Amino acid sequence: MLKIDDLNVHLDADAGLVRAIDGMRLTLAQGQTFALVGESGCGKSMTALALMRLLPDNGRIAGGRLELDGQDLFDLSEARMRDVRGGRIGMIFQEPGTSLNPVMKVGAQIVEAIEAHTPLRGEAARKKAIDWLRRVGIPEPERRIDEYPFRLSGGQKQRIMIAMTLAAEPDFLIADEPTTALDVTIQAQILDLLKDLQRERGLGLLLITHDLGVVSGMAHQVALMYAGQIVEVASAAEFFASPKHPYARLLLQALPDAQRRGEPLAAIPGTVPPLWQTFEGCRFAPRCDRTMVHCGSTRPALAAVAGEAAAHEVRCLLYTDRQEPVAVAATAGGAAAGAPLRSQSSLRSGFASRGTGSGASGSGPASASASAMLLEVRDLQVRYPMSRGFFGGTKRWFDAVGGVSFSIEAGRTLALVGESGCGKTTSGKAIVQLLRRVAVIEGQALLHPPASPAGQGGAPTDLFHLDGVALREARRQVQIIFQDPFASLNPRLRVQEVLEEGLLALRPDLDASARLQLLHDLLDQVGLRRDALARFPHEFSGGQRQRIAIARALAVEPRLIVCDEPTSALDVSVQAQILNLLRDLQRSRGLSYLFITHNIGVVEYIADEVAVMQAGRIVESGACDVVLGSPREAYTRTLLAAVPRVERSVAP
Repeated sequence: MLKIDDLNVHLDADAGLVRAIDGMRLTLAQGQTFALVGESGCGKSMTALALMRLLPDNGRIAGGRLELDGQDLFDLSEARMRDVRGGRIGMIFQEPGTSLNPVMKVGAQIVEAIEAHTPLRGEAARKKAIDWLRRVGIPEPERRIDEYPFRLSGGQKQRIMIAMTLAAEPDFLIADEPTTALDVTIQAQILDLLKDLQRERGLGLLLITHDLGVVSGMAHQVALMYAGQIVEVASAAEFFASPKHPYARLLLQALPDAQRRGEPLAAIPGTVPPLWQTFEGCRFAPRCDRTMVHCGSTRPALAAVAGEAAAHEVRCLLYTDRQEPVAVAATAGGAAAGAPLRSQSSLRSGFASRGTGSGASGSGPASASASAMLLEVRDLQVRYPMSRGFFGGTKRWFDAVGGVSFSIEAGRTLALVGESGCGKTTSGKAIVQLLRRVAVIEGQALLHPPASPAGQGGAPTDLFHLDGVALREARRQVQIIFQDPFASLNPRLRVQEVLEEGLLALRPDLDASARLQLLHDLLDQVGLRRDALARFPHEFSGGQRQRIAIARALAVEPRLIVCDEPTSALDVSVQAQILNLLRDLQRSRGLSYLFITHNIGVVEYIADEVAVMQAGRIVESGACDVVLGSPREAYTRTLLAAVPRVERSVAP
C-alpha cells in the first residue's frame, strides 16, 4: 500500500509562496488503479514529482507523510531513495521528448534502467529491452533499439518511456499522461498491458490523465483535483454515474462527440487561479454556476456525501450548506450544471441521428453549401535518406509517405487519422515546407488564392516550388500547430517575444501598440491571463504551453492551419475551449483545418471529411458521417473499436 497523508508542497516563486498541493490524502493499493484528474495547473504533475521526491529546486515538502508499506519515504536519505525510485516506484513522465537523453540510443537508456534495478547485465539486459519494446508496440524492435530519440515519432518516444519504466518491474507505477501522444490502437495495447501487469504482479497504478475515456475503462477509484486540492473522491463507477461537484459535472459536459457536433461544448469559463494567492472560500467559486451566498467566504471541507451507499467524498457547500444557489447559469453547452448529462452513444447511433452521406455534413462546423477549393494535394511522396554510399550518394531510402492525395475546401476541416508513424505529421510538415533540407518531396500541393468578389480566383500556387518572398507570403496563409508544445517554443524567449516573432516577420504593417492589443486578444481567446506575456515557457504547464502555440499560429491570421495533435496535451475543459475557439474562428473567418489527431471524439465533433492513413497511404476517405458511421476498411473498424468511451448516466 502507498499512502499519502496530509501532503503539502510549497514552491518559492517571484510572485510569492505557491501552495501547489494543499492537504492531499490518498491511498493506492496494489493491483488497483487510482486516477487523478483535473485541469492543467491544478497540481497533478506536481503531486507525481512530490511522490518521487523530484521537486524542482524551488520546491519543498512542507508537511505530510508518504508511506510505502508503512515506511515514510520522506525520511529516507537520497541514496536510499534512489533504490525506491525506479525499483519500487516507477514513473512515466508527461513529455517523452524532454525525458529521454537526446545523445543516447534508446536501447542504452532502457538497458541502463534494467541494470540499475534488476540482476540482469549485458546481453541479457539487452534482450529484455528488446522484449519490452516489442510488448509496447515498437515495430522492428531489434533495429529500433539502436535509434536515437530524434528519429522516432512522438508516440514512439512515449512508448520507449513506458518500456523503460516497466522494464525495471516496479511495484507501483505513477503514470503522468502515459497515453497522451499515442494513437488509439497503441493506447489500447498499452492499457491492456498495464491491466495484465496488475493481474500478474499486483501493480499499483496512479494514473494522471485528462482522458476521461481512459479513466472510465481503467480506474477503480477517481480523485478530482482543482487548484491544489482534492475536490471529489469516489469509485470510478460512482464518479461517472453521479458526479457531485459542479466542476465534475462541467468536465463531463465538455467531452466532444458526434451528438454535440454543430453546437458549442460546455467550456468552463476562466482559468485555474494562481496558487500564490490567499483563498477566502471555495477555490472554484469564481467559475462555478451554482455559487451560493457563503461560497466566497467559507472554505468547504472534503467530507462524505450523506446517503451514499459507497464512499463518496466531495468538497462543496452544496452538500453541507442548506442555502439555495444564487443562480444556476446555463453552460456554454446549453445545459445547466444540475441538468442530466446526455449519455454518450456509439459512433454509429450518434451519426444516425443526423443521417449519413455528404449532405449531412452541413450540420458540422462548416455549413456552407458550396465552398471554394483552398488546397489540393496530389500524389504527395516523402522519402528520407537512410544511409549513404562510399562516394556520398544515397544508398537506401525510407518512404514515409507514398502517394497521398486529398483536398480541403475553404472553411472546412479534413481530419487525418491513423496510427503513430503512419505519415500523418510528415504529410503536414511537408505541406508547410518544413522538410526541404531533410527529405525528398514529390507531388503537388496547390494553394488556391481567395476568390474575388465576382467569384473568380487566380491560378493556384504549388507550395513545393516556392522560395523567398513567395514562400514567406505562403507561410502567412498556411500555419502549423505542433504536437509537442515544449519543443516548439523557444525556452529563451518570453511569451510576448514568442508571439511577436511571427507578427514581426509576416505582419510588418502592425505597430507596437497594435501588436500588443492583438496579443491581449489572442490570450483572452485561448484562455490565458495577460500577465503570461512576461513569463517564459517553462513556467507553464503542458496544456498552457499548447495554448501559447495555438495563439502563435492564429496571430498572423492564416487561411489554413495544419493542426498536429493540437489538443493532445489539453485537459477536457481546455480542449472544449480550444475546439469552440477553432470552430468559431472557422465560421467567422472562413478558416480551414488539416486536423491531424488520434482523438476520434474530436474528429466526430469538428471534422467535415476524414482520411484514414496506414503505412504512408490513405486507405479510406470521405465524409465524416460515412467513414466513422459505416467504415468499409478493416483497419478503420479496428481504429474505431479501440476508442475509449465514457458511459455515463447522471440523474438531475
